Amino acid sequence: MKKYTNLVIAISCGILLWASWPASPLTFLIFVAWVPLLWLESKVSSRKKFFGLTYAVMFVWNVATTWWIWNASAPGAVAAFLANSLIMCLPWLGYKIAKKWLGETKGFLALIAFWMCFEYIHLLDWGLSWPWLTLGNVFAMHPGWIQWYEYTGTSGGTLWVLTVNIFLFLHLQRNFNRQTAKKYKYLIYAIILLILPITTSMLGSIHKRSPGIKSNVVVVQPNIDPYEKVSTGTFEAQLEKLIRYSEKEIDDNTALLVWPETALYMPGGIDEDHMQENYLLNPFFAFLKKHPNLSLFTGIESFKIVPSPTKYSQEFNGINYEAYNGAVLIDSSGPHQFYHKSKLVPGVETLPWFLRFIDKWFEKFGGTTAGYAKQTERKVIEEKNGFKIAPAICYESIYGEFMSQYADKGANLICIVTNDGWWKKTPGHKQHMNYARLRAIETRRWVARSANTGISCFIDPYGTVYQPKPYNTAAAIKMNISPDNRYKTFFVRNGDLLSKLMVTLSILLLGWTTTLKIRKRFAE
Repeated sequence: MKKYTNLVIAISCGILLWASWPASPLTFLIFVAWVPLLWLESKVSSRKKFFGLTYAVMFVWNVATTWWIWNASAPGAVAAFLANSLIMCLPWLGYKIAKKWLGETKGFLALIAFWMCFEYIHLLDWGLSWPWLTLGNVFAMHPGWIQWYEYTGTSGGTLWVLTVNIFLFLHLQRNFNRQTAKKYKYLIYAIILLILPITTSMLGSIHKRSPGIKSNVVVVQPNIDPYEKVSTGTFEAQLEKLIRYSEKEIDDNTALLVWPETALYMPGGIDEDHMQENYLLNPFFAFLKKHPNLSLFTGIESFKIVPSPTKYSQEFNGINYEAYNGAVLIDSSGPHQFYHKSKLVPGVETLPWFLRFIDKWFEKFGGTTAGYAKQTERKVIEEKNGFKIAPAICYESIYGEFMSQYADKGANLICIVTNDGWWKKTPGHKQHMNYARLRAIETRRWVARSANTGISCFIDPYGTVYQPKPYNTAAAIKMNISPDNRYKTFFVRNGDLLSKLMVTLSILLLGWTTTLKIRKRFAE
């Protein structure tokens, strides 16, 4: 049994990380979750063995927390588990090397910098971007703890988690030998670091701004099986259901109606330039004409003919076109503005060039690998009743700095349209909804979230959820919201400064370590 002790400790670390993650109520475990791995690093001298143990930690964490992506794509899930676990080992391997050359204190600083640098890179558009397990996301169910995210974003939460874990580890390490005098310095540091951010957050959110009520927003959750939507093509029945549930809540004071991702879907897609000429959309436009003061923001599977080949275009019978997983703002006069999803899902919607050889491994759900064109600029969608929409399709809402760019450009409402039904009734849809609460806090903007099924809701600028509709439920909800874009948070105005600082620090520490290694080699 002694032979497997280190492996058991590594697995326990992965289990602690999983047990602390939303939607688990055991969030506080995150403050001790990394202690087992820190302990292993201090005891295992071989880098190769430490790397293997670290991989076990990351693999257990990834599989236990995000196993549900298997429902969308089995080969995609396997690739994600293996690749993401490998990438997550690199900051810890760098920490072990830096600690050897720079000493314990600077080694811990390197661990924080390297991990936060990794998280920031994982937010970038490099084809395998997957920030689902960013440590700062762990507090999504406790907005009262993290109102200060309006200054730091989730990177502040990551720094908080790592620092507390390091201090608790140092306390255990210094007091493990019973023959030495007990010292509590690091324990005191850890307790202060635990209490201070929560206390500051709670005090800072006492005086919440309550803007006057002007108009209401209606969100529809149609509860349509996404696999059925793609395979059977029952567009007319699905459209009728969306309209029927919308009519239940629309009144004279309704300014905006929100439908979910790919609410407008038909085989082959919808031509953006000729929507009003599509006879299948006649009931849709009749509904809009019945409510001339209403604006509708809805997901749409669309395409556009382009005069010449582009980076993302495809060709059919000599015609070049771009396909989009998009959204459209539309009213009785026709479409006003389209948005094309910018953050494509790794595997099923995009792959980096060096992995294109495994295209055929991935199942297609509503699109093809590397087949969608995407939008590069952050453009606010303005509708006639005063709402300036920050659009987010599918999992785009898990990118904090990405979404904050809309608020910086004047957006006063975040509209999330998603299709979480791909994952079926698993923790995935709960995690996804809770992450939206972080975006509300970071930007201090209301969120209207329309999911094809579970969880549609409204979220106020402090992360409080209103009228959540559970999975496998068809419903429409309504909320009075006053658009306000006057206040820009520090995070909105400056972006993720903390992560950028850690990227710079990582470069300096890597340079320092490399210099010391070179000097030693020449000295020999």
